[in-house]
Parts: sequence; structure tokens; C-alpha cells
Amino acid sequence: MRKLLVSAGLPTGMEGLTYPIPFSDPANLLRIALHAETLGYHSVWGNDHMTTQNYVRAEFPTPPRFWEPLVTYAWLAAATRTLRFGTGILVLPMRRDIVVTAKQIATLDHLSGGRLELGVGIGAYREEFEALWPDSDAHRGDMLEEGVAALQLLFSRREASFHGQYYKFRNVEFSPKPLQARLPIYYGGNSPNHIARVARSADGWIPAAMPPEHLRPLVERLQAATAAAGRDPDAIAVAPQFIVHLGKTNEDAVARFKQSQMYRHLMSLRQSTLKDQAGIPMEAINLVGSVDQVVERAVRLREAGVSHFLGLYFAANDVQELLDQMQLFAEQVMPRIT
Repeated sequence: MRKLLVSAGLPTGMEGLTYPIPFSDPANLLRIALHAETLGYHSVWGNDHMTTQNYVRAEFPTPPRFWEPLVTYAWLAAATRTLRFGTGILVLPMRRDIVVTAKQIATLDHLSGGRLELGVGIGAYREEFEALWPDSDAHRGDMLEEGVAALQLLFSRREASFHGQYYKFRNVEFSPKPLQARLPIYYGGNSPNHIARVARSADGWIPAAMPPEHLRPLVERLQAATAAAGRDPDAIAVAPQFIVHLGKTNEDAVARFKQSQMYRHLMSLRQSTLKDQAGIPMEAINLVGSVDQVVERAVRLREAGVSHFLGLYFAANDVQELLDQMQLFAEQVMPRIT
């Protein structure tokens, strides 16, 4: 069995969604990253937003600050030594020039010493895509898959040409390639289409949180599809994202979780990416409870096929609470599940 990895979420684009405004100023991003490295987290994973969602505009009078993750990581890499950086997720359909995006990725991989991992997806809010592409009728899933194929071509060929429906370039001599011989690429999202995409060409799958009994058959489907594609199923990371809040008792943890901005955000996603889980309490899906309860749930998830608890988002209404939750999880949960 491959080593279980545990990483923490970095709130690059989470103000107004999972955390209040203000929350994620640069000093706090640095505090979180340094704390994660000190505590032994494998990596930090930040998300990608370009404009404010409608429901956030309605709730907050002040706009949130959404930091571009690749630029943010270039800065944080200079302040860290071992911590890896992942995009959870980079919304490729919102990035019009795939060659420029590839250049940013390759540059960051070199400047960080090969510490970059790339999670990609379509994004949770189509309204964001439509704000950037107001006249487009693009299928974002097809656009995403085409973007990954273009990136992989640029990363593997001295000269590359691509003639897709959404992305086109000709005779691009792309150098330098990423520092890592194979820069890890994950597809993020619960769509069954992503399972096929991962099986064909990617290194990992980032689904949203789900109970072990829901995850296990999907992992089995992924493994079968990967084997059918002539690839090693054991080489594919199963890396769901969960929300975490630890309390002295289950009741304490659930009560505090339901007071968080994180909880309100998750309820909003029940209209989109989490619509298949509308009948299950959010605390039952995620890692919310006492230490013993969270350990028991995490062990069951590992048995269901999880190989990486990726970018855990800690429910907290201020940065100190987030740091305290990170430390509690690292000291009391991680040694019992890794």
C-alpha cells in the first residue's frame, strides 16, 4: 500500500466563500504555509477564482481578495524548503492562452525546485466562466480535457503544434520543460467523466468529500478503467478534499462547524458540485467530530481507497483557529492514520 499523504488547504481564493472577509492577507498566507511545513504536511493546495460569485456579492459589502495561485506559490516557495504546492484546482477553462499558462507552470516548477503539483478542473461556478467568456457556449469539460492534452504536449515535445476546438498554437519551441520528469496532474471533480480522463492520462483524482461507501465503488471503477488503458492503477492517487473541524466531543465539533462560513459555503454548493449529496448531513460526509471519531472515519476512507487527504480545509472563522486546528490534526490524527 502506498504511503498515505496529508496536505492542507491554502485560502488563495476563499474569502467570502469558506472564510469571512477579511481573512487571507499575504501575511496570513505565509503563516499558514510555514505552519504546514513545520507540522509535516506534505503540501498546501490553493484554489482559483477570477471574479466574485453572485451569492458572495449579496452577502458581503466588501469584495473578497482572490490571489492568483501560481504567482502566490512563487512567493511562498522562496520562504519554504520542503513544502510542496498544489493547485486545488486551477480552472483551465478560464485561462485563454494555454501556452502562457504552461510557461507559468514550468517556470514555477523550476523556481520552487520541483515542488509543484497541478490539479485542474472546470470550476464550481459557471457564472464565473460566463463573466470571462460572455459569448461562449463552450463545453467546459471538453475544454478542460483539451487544455490538459495541450499542456502535456508542450511539456513533452521540443516543438509543439496543437489544433483543437478551443486551443490552437503552431510550432512552439517550449523551453524549459518542468523540472520534474513528470509533473503530477490531477483532475478535480466528482463527474464520472473525470474518472475516464484520469484513467487515460492523469496522475490523480480529486473528488469532493463523500462517505466511504460512496467512494469505494468509484475507486474500483477508476482502477478498472486505468488497467483497461494499460496503466498501473496503483500509480493513480485518490485524493479527495474534506473539511475538518475537531472538538472535545462530537457535539462540540458539529456545533462549531455549523457556525462557520465554511458550512454556509458547503450548503451553497448543494446546488452545483455537491447536489448528489443533498440528503446527507455535511458533518457526516466530512472529518468533523472528536479526535477518535475523525480517526475512525479517516481509517475507513483509507480502506475505501484514499491515498491522499488532499488540501484539507479547516473550518474556522479566524486565522488563529485555523492554525490551531491544523496543529491538532497534525499532532493527534495524522500519527494514527499515516
